[in-house]
Order: sequence, then structure tokens, then C-alpha cells
Amino acid sequence: MSVAVASFAIFAASQVGTPGPANLALMATGARFGLRAALPFVAGVALGKQLIIWPVGFGLMEMAARAPLIFEALKWVSAAYIIWLAWKVANMRLGEGQDARAPGFAAGLIVHPLNPKAWAMITGGFTAFVAPGTPSLEATATIAAVLLGCQLLMHPLWTWGGSLMARHIRGTAAERYLMWTLAALTVASVLFVLFGGGTT
Repeated sequence: MSVAVASFAIFAASQVGTPGPANLALMATGARFGLRAALPFVAGVALGKQLIIWPVGFGLMEMAARAPLIFEALKWVSAAYIIWLAWKVANMRLGEGQDARAPGFAAGLIVHPLNPKAWAMITGGFTAFVAPGTPSLEATATIAAVLLGCQLLMHPLWTWGGSLMARHIRGTAAERYLMWTLAALTVASVLFVLFGGGTT
């Protein structure tokens, strides 16, 4: 095998399972609407990463090397969008309000394409775990399958975790602090990717 599958699976699990803009959005959605109502959003988030993996696997990063300013601008636009989402999370209150609906599948699809951590994770996967000369289809399909498997396991857990927290703190003084903490962690994760220079 030209992809170090076992090593990449460990890397992928550590990345998908740790806090980042997508997981914190999932947790906030679960806390606000409950796991069942959030499932279409969860599915969109999981499949949205495929919208990055396949173009990267078939040469998007080569194009990025030829037009770095475009990709630098996209990175900052994406970061601004995630921070705007964090502001919305900070001002949310828990519960299933009749005036609001859980975000759907389409809303989930755009989370990872606008998530700097996802881009860093995927490019790191291709550069660190794929042997030179590996056919693009083989490398991309392997990376895609491993990441999707990790997401299908861990994304619902983050959403469920948010739902569990909401049951205990909804309507209490801690509710506001939870939402602001989730928002602050989201912003911190974006800033870490932008300025930390790592893939986590």
C-alpha cells in the first residue's frame, strides 16, 4: 500500500476527535437543538470534507502554488466566516425554540470547506502519509475513506455531547458561559491554524 493507512488513521482520529471549528459547531448545534434534529447537519459536515479531499488529491495544491495570493485570501475569508459563526454561537441560548430550526444538510456541507483546520489536516495527510508516485485515485480514495470513517464515528459524539450538556445547564447561569466558551474555543482554534503553523 502506498498510503501509510494505520499511521494516517491515528493522525486522522486525533485531528477529527479534537476541538476545532467543525466539532464546536456540532456541539453547539447539538446543545441548541438536540442530536436528532441536528443529524442532517452532522451528515453535511461529514460529507463536506470530501469537497476538499478530492480536489486536493487531484492537484489543487499545485494550482495553489501557482496562485498563492488567491489561496491566502480564501484562507482569511474562511477564517472570518468561522469567527462570525462563533459570534452567533456566543449569543445562542439552549433549547428547542419554536422560532428557530436546526441547520440542515446544506449548511453542514460548507463547514469544512470554510474551515482552515480541515485544509491543514488534509494537506498534511497527503504530504506526510502518501508515498511519492502513488496514483492520485488510490491516494485520494484512501485519505477520503479514512477521514469519513473517523467523522461518522466522532461527529455524532460531539453533537450528542452538546445535547447532554444542554440538559444539565439549560436555563441556568452556566448556559451563557458555555456558549461564550464554545465561541472562544472556536476562535482560538482558527487563530491557532492561521498563526501556529501546524496541522492541528
